[in-house]
Amino acid sequence: MTPQGPPITPAGMAGLKARYDHLLENERPAIVEIVSWAAGNGDRSENGDYIYGRKKMREIDRELAHLIKRMKALRVVDPAAQIDQSRVFFGATVTIADEDDTRQTIQLVGDDEQEASEGRIGWHSPLARALRGAQVGDLRTVSLPSGTREWEVLAIAYA
Repeated sequence: MTPQGPPITPAGMAGLKARYDHLLENERPAIVEIVSWAAGNGDRSENGDYIYGRKKMREIDRELAHLIKRMKALRVVDPAAQIDQSRVFFGATVTIADEDDTRQTIQLVGDDEQEASEGRIGWHSPLARALRGAQVGDLRTVSLPSGTREWEVLAIAYA
C-alpha cells in the first residue's frame, strides 16, 4: 500500500485479497492437477486438456500478478475515519435525487471496487467527481453522454 496511491475502502481491499487467495488456494491447484494428469496422457501437442490447462494456468498466474501489483499500489482509506462527515468525500454513502425526484443511494468507492448494480460508483466517475465536497441540500450537475443531469444531495453517511 502506498500513501499516495489510488484509494480503496477496507472492504474493497478485503475483496481483492479474497480473490487472490481463492485463485492461489483453489483455482490454480485444480488446474495444476488437470495439467499433470493430462501430461501423463501422451503426446502433449494434440492433448486438448493439457493445452487448455496450460492456457488457463497462464491466465490465473497473470491475474495473480496483477492483483499483487494492484494491492501494493492501492491506499486503504477507511470512510469511518473521515473527520468532516458533513461533506461528500471518498467512501461516503450518499442519497441523491434527480430532477424527477428519483432517489438512489450510492457509495463512492475506489475504481477497483466499483459495481454500479450494487450502488458502488468509482471515485473517478463523472457523478463521483461532481459530488465531491457537496453538502446536504447542494445541487450538482453532471454532463453525461445522454445529456446533462442534476442531482440534489439528500443525505451523507460514513460507515
